[in-house]
Amino acid sequence: MATPDDRRYSDEHEWALFDGSIVTVGVTQFATDSLGDVVYVDLPEVGAKVAQFDKFGEIESVKAVSDLFSPIGGTIVEVNSDLMTMSEKVNQDPYSVGWLIKIEASDAASQLDELMDAAAYDALTAEE
Repeated sequence: MATPDDRRYSDEHEWALFDGSIVTVGVTQFATDSLGDVVYVDLPEVGAKVAQFDKFGEIESVKAVSDLFSPIGGTIVEVNSDLMTMSEKVNQDPYSVGWLIKIEASDAASQLDELMDAAAYDALTAEE
């Protein structure tokens, strides 16, 4: 699967899709390939605040438990509740039905500069 060029990426393998001040966050295909089959996702409550690059949850696979780090700071406005019972959606399509949370960004413009575009992310993952 090609890395979508309509979003930004963190070096922790999360993506951020900006739609005004609302940012949808998920994990990349590279992350899901590395993790293997996802069996559980621990997500924050709606209303929780998160700072850019801070931990916001955990993702558990048959191989390991990994922390999730927010590529953007702000307030959680929605969580993908489908993942509570169907965590495999993260593996099926991490860029659409497998999204994790939506954040109302506190300062999207300045935080955007801290993230990579698809080409830079592809270069990062080519090294790993």
